[in-house]
Amino acid sequence: MPLFSRFFGKRKDDDESSGDEVEDRSAGDLSYVGTAAYDVLRKHYSHYHHDLWNVTKGRVVGDLHITPKDAFTRADTTDPPEGHDDWMPEKIREIIARTEEWCDIMTLGPPDGLFMDAFKQALHDICCRELILGRITIRMMFGNIVGMPVNCNKLIEEFTKDLPPDAGEKIKLWVGSWRKGVSWNHAKIIAVDGKYLWTGGHNFWDYHYLRKNPVNDLSLEMEGGVAKDGHLYANAQWSYIVKKQSTAWGRFVDKNIPDALDVPRRARVTVSEFPASSTAEFPPFYIGKKKSERMLRGRYSFNNGKFVPVITMGRYGVILKKHRPSDAAIVALIESAQTIVRFALQDIGPVCVPGTKFSLPGCVWPEEYLNVMARVMWTRHVDIELVLSNPGSIPGGLKATEANYGNGWSCVDVAAEIIKRIQKQFPDAPHAMLREVVQDNLRVCFLKSPRGGTSYKDGGTLGLHSKHFIIDDIACYIGSQNLYICDLAEWGVLIDDPATTESIKGQYWDPMWKVSYTRDDCDVDLVMDGLKIDRGAPNKYELTKLQYEKAKEKLYADYGAAKEKAFYAQKKRDDGYTSEDDKDDNSSAEDYSEAEC
Repeated sequence: MPLFSRFFGKRKDDDESSGDEVEDRSAGDLSYVGTAAYDVLRKHYSHYHHDLWNVTKGRVVGDLHITPKDAFTRADTTDPPEGHDDWMPEKIREIIARTEEWCDIMTLGPPDGLFMDAFKQALHDICCRELILGRITIRMMFGNIVGMPVNCNKLIEEFTKDLPPDAGEKIKLWVGSWRKGVSWNHAKIIAVDGKYLWTGGHNFWDYHYLRKNPVNDLSLEMEGGVAKDGHLYANAQWSYIVKKQSTAWGRFVDKNIPDALDVPRRARVTVSEFPASSTAEFPPFYIGKKKSERMLRGRYSFNNGKFVPVITMGRYGVILKKHRPSDAAIVALIESAQTIVRFALQDIGPVCVPGTKFSLPGCVWPEEYLNVMARVMWTRHVDIELVLSNPGSIPGGLKATEANYGNGWSCVDVAAEIIKRIQKQFPDAPHAMLREVVQDNLRVCFLKSPRGGTSYKDGGTLGLHSKHFIIDDIACYIGSQNLYICDLAEWGVLIDDPATTESIKGQYWDPMWKVSYTRDDCDVDLVMDGLKIDRGAPNKYELTKLQYEKAKEKLYADYGAAKEKAFYAQKKRDDGYTSEDDKDDNSSAEDYSEAEC
């Protein structure tokens, strides 16, 4: 299998130079921002040209996909109305249903609720059409998260149970998932026929986006060569499944261990196919056809419109031992900034130990990103603006273990960590000038809404899941890659065009910044005082001390609750309550106390 050896043959380990620089014919139209990323990619990651990065053309279709849709406009109510974003599953259905030849879908976890309904309806729509280009290939790839294995067999059954009887003659469907160590798929892609692309930050989860307290997120739809890159990116993940499942252990697991059962090993892959009787175990690899062979045929053809330069960029996590092309490209993009970089992110720091200023053991701050932000602020007075998720935001009435947006840091913490990188890189930086940078160049805030501020009506906070940044208002990134450290498989697009970037900025960033930014989130004095705080992971002594303090707090809390319970029990008896009354009384001490008030 040529593609198999292409991805998993020997690689050079020199990250400084590939020794075989490439030239992309489409790179001539790039701005200085796009050129900065392109130069890093072509010089150091030429092996992965067309697989993990490419310079191509594309155009944004329609408005951005922003949820909740009224996030920055609802002024009469704190919460969005019922059914607020039911349009989105319908849009996903419509994009998938266009497929005439090949569809790749990649996301973190399987769809549920209305999104599952949309997937099933899209497959049904495809199977009810007359075939134009022969039997259709559909590949769906999910992440196999530790402790949350994907049951590919069950998914195949759910996707296909309501299809027409002749569906097996119309489509070939594969559902796969993988994990290697702590890497799995996190990219969000729908690529159709090498023509249409949907990508961004959204997962297909009903309770996160369509119910109460929805998380804010951003994705977009595009047309053009950018879609072909989405297909090509998927190939290596399917190659990894082929590689692992073709081993003796892989064959044993496939035949003897159900998909739904987690396996306590470093790697885990699963794959299922439909129809099982006439479909190969593994899907074919996508090989893009020339434009002249694809663009002018079928029911859907490109509308007239401006196609602009786009750099597609991604990473595969530990599927590749060392190389992370999109990481290096993002650093280069920030480094290229001359005036301002604007970020809308879930977070930038690692997971924080609750109630402390410590990172969770094993987690670190993203040094390369923080260093380059600090560098451009200090050397070129570039402005850095960040909108972050409110810590611990939980959508849809879920549990904190099921959904939790925001890693626990305050805006002051984030700002201080950036300024500390100025001190580290420029040890002689005067304190007064550092203060000026905080005052003049660095602005950090939490996501807010026009009414309710950082909260919904029930007190739940506004979560943000976007992975979006704008450089000098001439180029912008939308994709799946977070800036906090998380070694997952990611993919996104850099749109390198001032007019398109201005349109995106006007739809999303401008209204978000208008309602979110306030200096109160990031007090200058607190930032300067916070430069002395170590926000890294605690050592063994600190962790033991922390555990002791937490245990002591819990002991005091339990003791206080017991005292309160005894007090109100005595008060009930003093007020004439009998034991028979107590049997029927389900009220708590808090309820009784409130009644007394």
